[in-house]
Amino acid sequence: MEKKYPLIAGKEKGPGPGRYGLPPTVGFMGHDFTKTTSPAYSFHGRMSDTMYCVDSSPGPQYHIDAKMTRFGRAVTPAYSMLARVKTQKELFQTPGPGAYSPEKTSPYNLQRRPPSYTMGYRSQYRSVDSVPAPNKYCLPPLMGPQVPNKQASASYTMSGTYSTGGPSVDLAQTPGPCRYNSTDPSVYLPRKPAFSMLGRHDLPRDATNKPGPGTYNPEKVTVHKARAPAYSLGIRHSEFVTPLIVNVSD
Repeated sequence: MEKKYPLIAGKEKGPGPGRYGLPPTVGFMGHDFTKTTSPAYSFHGRMSDTMYCVDSSPGPQYHIDAKMTRFGRAVTPAYSMLARVKTQKELFQTPGPGAYSPEKTSPYNLQRRPPSYTMGYRSQYRSVDSVPAPNKYCLPPLMGPQVPNKQASASYTMSGTYSTGGPSVDLAQTPGPCRYNSTDPSVYLPRKPAFSMLGRHDLPRDATNKPGPGTYNPEKVTVHKARAPAYSLGIRHSEFVTPLIVNVSD
């Protein structure tokens, strides 16, 4: 047989806010009596004209031109554009300034006239005329002493070498500059400091293992320093457990 437990009032859930209905604030029927009602209007169809008196008089349908005043018609000058009228040949046509050519008149009163030129066709050469082409003309060279109107530069000649008695044969057996040895500058000048570079030597070390900075935990030291607050996690208690109330006597 299943054991029955008494119901806990806290587990009984009541209706939410959406279950309660408030009276509307729009309209007239069922309006909230605690709120002020706004004026209401209704729409109706257009009534027939027979309900009113029949008036056959004309309305404000007279049109008066805006240019008419009580002093008469007041308008600005108006112009119209028409097509160009064709000129008649029998009418006298007055020449314009472009019809005159004063440059073609003969000089008068000792007036100077600019020179005039004409352009004609190229004349044909005869077969007996020896007319040279442009590439037939040759200018004198500018290299060497044979230029008649130019100053000649110095000229040199290159000849072959001689096996006996030539410059390549050292008859005196004189030693050259490379036969002499160079003297060390430290012999006749103050000697500069000299340095040498050797390999790196290993320093003597202790074979024991030394603890590094990460081995120490200074945050766990509470002997001479304030201890940080510590917290623990327990089980969750039921929200329906009755709290312990103890009467404290004064």
